[in-house]
Amino acid sequence: MTNTPDVADTAGLDTERNRALQREWYGEPLGERFRRLIEVLGLSQSRLAAVLGLSAPMVSQLMSGHRAKIANPLVVTRLQAVQELAEQVVNRTVDPIEVPARLEQIRALAATTTTRSTAAAAAPSPHRVVREIQALLRALASADELIAASGMLAGAHPELAEFLRLYGAGRTDDALAHYEAVQNPG
Repeated sequence: MTNTPDVADTAGLDTERNRALQREWYGEPLGERFRRLIEVLGLSQSRLAAVLGLSAPMVSQLMSGHRAKIANPLVVTRLQAVQELAEQVVNRTVDPIEVPARLEQIRALAATTTTRSTAAAAAPSPHRVVREIQALLRALASADELIAASGMLAGAHPELAEFLRLYGAGRTDDALAHYEAVQNPG
């Protein structure tokens, strides 16, 4: 009889070593961190994977300790942002209703931190940006209130007045034309 460990024993040692490395690198095993994020933010494992920019199997391997390290620094950056969001939800400085939009912003972080062409390909369309601005303004005040605020600003801050009028109470086509003119002056 030999004293060599069987494959199951070796795999268990690797898993424990990987979790110890994760504790050293990330402050805790990633399985614990990911489970907490999933619970606090109301995510599935596959949704967390999508936000981080990892495959679901990779998240599973990191959680179980079959893999130790997140090799892509952009994924680590997104993980830190998701962690901060979870802390804000726990501290009640972010309303849980905002979580989906904030997660989408975090998911898009990779596009803004990589090459210029990748960022351009992943940037939201001007139409989408305009619709989001309109929705935000219209959630804050009625069209009449925004027009009144625009009137109060017109003398001292005509650009802001125009912004409130166009995006808050105007037609989407007019706001889009304004947005494109501001983005591409000349």
